[in-house]
Amino acid sequence: MSTQRLQTISPIDGSVVVDRAFHSAAETEIAIASARRAQAAWVRVPIDERASVCERFVQAMLARRDACATELTQMMGRPIRYTPFEIDRMADRARAMIALAPEALADVVPEPIAGFERFVRRMPLGVVLTIAPWNYPYLTSINSVIPALMAGNAVILKHSSQTPLCAERYAEAFAEAGLPEGIYQYLHLTNDDTERLIANPGVDFVAFTGSVSVGALVERVAAGRFIGVGLELGGKDPAYVRSDADLEHALENIVDGVYFNSGQSCCGVERVYVHESRYDEFVAGFVERARAYELGDPREPATTLGPMVKASAADAVRAQIAEAVERGARSLVDEGDFALSKEGTPYLAPQVLVDVDHSMRLMTEENFGPVTGIMRVADDDEALMLINDSEYGLTASIWTKDTDAAIDLGMRIETGTCYMNRCDYLDPYLAWTGVKNSGRGVTLSRIGYEHVTRPRSFHLKHPPT
Repeated sequence: MSTQRLQTISPIDGSVVVDRAFHSAAETEIAIASARRAQAAWVRVPIDERASVCERFVQAMLARRDACATELTQMMGRPIRYTPFEIDRMADRARAMIALAPEALADVVPEPIAGFERFVRRMPLGVVLTIAPWNYPYLTSINSVIPALMAGNAVILKHSSQTPLCAERYAEAFAEAGLPEGIYQYLHLTNDDTERLIANPGVDFVAFTGSVSVGALVERVAAGRFIGVGLELGGKDPAYVRSDADLEHALENIVDGVYFNSGQSCCGVERVYVHESRYDEFVAGFVERARAYELGDPREPATTLGPMVKASAADAVRAQIAEAVERGARSLVDEGDFALSKEGTPYLAPQVLVDVDHSMRLMTEENFGPVTGIMRVADDDEALMLINDSEYGLTASIWTKDTDAAIDLGMRIETGTCYMNRCDYLDPYLAWTGVKNSGRGVTLSRIGYEHVTRPRSFHLKHPPT
């Protein structure tokens, strides 16, 4: 065992909520070897039997729902009134991917030719390494774990040191479900040991969710091995409120899209553009709703906004806000109205700024916190120009009653997902992907299965009769 230890510090009160020894290099090699051995047998298990195991896993996770939710609140600070729903949504997403598997993995058969049998079969890659983040630890990890297993791969999960218990709960549930030993494993690793694992020839694919800088590192470490790398790297997701929008509906959903999970969502709304005819009314409604949040101890049922994951993360957002104000922006929420919101702590009041522009980091750099800037725009063309003025392209939302206009704008927005009248949501039947610095590759949907398999063509000539 390594002499170093993994310690998870709760943002609630600074207490140590998880203490584990990191896995050693020898233990990592054992895990890879056992995964490869087990996968050779797992690939021969019929897909309906794999589905039964994965469904039993879902049931086992749902049985742990309340315990997992309590742990999640303690580890990363999301209010307890919300954390149970992550387990529910994880179960729904897992079941969707299980249901999609038979069609997604079915042979591709071209038009018949007399005397020949031809088909393309989706083959598993081998061992899939999933590196998952802390902000939605169950939802992000399940995106690759279930499809990889359903496709016949083995999985090694390296979870964030902020939420390591999620990986352990998966292990308990898979064991209860009867998954053969070695097919799913987790490793608690240092950053250096994670790099070595990515470079290990026993790993056949890496599914990573996290920051752009670490995603670039993952790509560099995997370079030259000719393996697939899936990178989901976050965004600076815009919302555009057109003149014909249902304002109450837009306000309810965009405010939630900004502040849910303390703004720590890859596809959370980080910048808002509003048609000038609705701007004043929208801003007034937004501020009213922002001020209604209850910032507090996330273990209390009344709390609707918990701490950010670390004090340093909250202070980085404060720095973006301060810089914007220095450049002429106006803050519309008094931090002093939220008693717990203090510099040097993870607790940060919900904030909204106006008189912002794209010279400010607040409007161009990912902030991953409970803040947004709102800009007035004259028309669709100005909104489109500002939306595309970003190094990111994960999601964008358009708030309108005109479906044709939403589709037309969606065709021109540089994004992976375009929403109309909703935001901050993943549909497991649609491809989850990004453009520009939001990453590459796909999870979810039938298309997601293409990234955890490889095609093998069979061209069979029948003997003459």
